[in-house]
Amino acid sequence: MFGIGFWELVVCALIALLVLGPERLPGALRALQRGVSSVRRFTSQIQSELSHELRVKELHEHLRQAEELGMDNLPPELQRSLAELRGAAQQVQRPYAKPAASAGTDKKGETDPHES
Repeated sequence: MFGIGFWELVVCALIALLVLGPERLPGALRALQRGVSSVRRFTSQIQSELSHELRVKELHEHLRQAEELGMDNLPPELQRSLAELRGAAQQVQRPYAKPAASAGTDKKGETDPHES
């Protein structure tokens, strides 16, 4: 991973054992493990955010191209992007809307008198 071989790792372990002692070494290793896992989690979050932002930029570019082409006779890729944007716009307009099948009915299928 970091270009460290077996013997370098053994030397590092011996130095850590001498510096920290046998009492504090397990705690230091746990702290190191937590640090490494938090760095991995952080990098995966950054990667996820970057891929999301790149997707948004790609959709924006597709929308611009569709507007230039006049929204008719669009290639399939642009049509898919527009459909995705329309779906996102509908979710933004009604974020708390119930699905149409279950709106206004209770478990027995009767209309709830309290909903309007």
